[in-house]
Amino acid sequence: MLEHGGNLQQAATQYGIPLADWLDLSTGIHPQHYPIPSLPPALFQRLPPINDGLLAAAQTYYGAQHLLACAGSQAALQVLPVLRKPCRVAMPRTMYQEHAYAWQRAGHEVHFFDQQPDSATLNNTDVLLVCNPNNPTGQTYPVDILLSWHAQLASRGGWLVVDEAFADITPECSLARHAGQTGLWVLRSLGKFFGLAGLRVGFLLGEPKALAEVESSLGPWTVAGPSRYIAKMALEDTDWQQQMREHLPTQSRQLSQLLGQYGLHPTGGTALFQYVQHPASLQLQDALARQGVWTRYFDSPLSLRFGLPPATEWARLKQALAHASASISG
Repeated sequence: MLEHGGNLQQAATQYGIPLADWLDLSTGIHPQHYPIPSLPPALFQRLPPINDGLLAAAQTYYGAQHLLACAGSQAALQVLPVLRKPCRVAMPRTMYQEHAYAWQRAGHEVHFFDQQPDSATLNNTDVLLVCNPNNPTGQTYPVDILLSWHAQLASRGGWLVVDEAFADITPECSLARHAGQTGLWVLRSLGKFFGLAGLRVGFLLGEPKALAEVESSLGPWTVAGPSRYIAKMALEDTDWQQQMREHLPTQSRQLSQLLGQYGLHPTGGTALFQYVQHPASLQLQDALARQGVWTRYFDSPLSLRFGLPPATEWARLKQALAHASASISG
């Protein structure tokens, strides 16, 4: 199993701090999740219905006609590699690690680039995979550039796979409305922006025949009935979505400014997290953890990802940063 943010039980055991006493900033998940409604008991007593309106809500939200609900985008990224014979795959060196792991495990030859692929990489790649925005660096790719890459790949039977787990804040930067074209896959999730990672609801957007192949591989009832019910409400709640699109960028700027006060100037980020490269990242993670603040550490390059704190925890984070910064500099 690869290491992920949210491994709070491991931290609690390592540092001897009870789970309830932690401030977990390691995931990049919205701390103010979509409000969970009361659930009809019947949802737990029957198999999830196909015609419950979830797909229609997702089609409207993403502006895409062809999509498939799945148990988080993780389920989709794991099945895509088995749909192709072993081939050449390229992706950023610093990115959500499960992508490389899934393609390598399926027997593909995976190559890495630093920021974006050069012409030689594109010409020698069958599948190009990017996160937009990138996790954890926050780098974004313009839509016209992505479509250009897709055209080059599709002309010779290749794929462009775009993971848009953090794209909900800026839907104008999404390729969702272009989904349905041959050789283009888009992954979406309710885990980050909606703060509903525990529901395990995601969507795979793609070409209809290819989606049918994925659906056959995944089998029936991949998303539980209660999860479908909540997801439909969240996707249809345009007022909540607009409020969060206005609120989250402000919170992220506040986090960036706070980190900068202690010499931790972010080199990238999104509306849900800030990314800091620092030579003492491991020591900083440890110093913060000893105060019950958990962050996501990366060793290449040495860096930390800070998610947004809940509204009531800013003072605690500031105090922890001050102590950690002093311990490192001292």
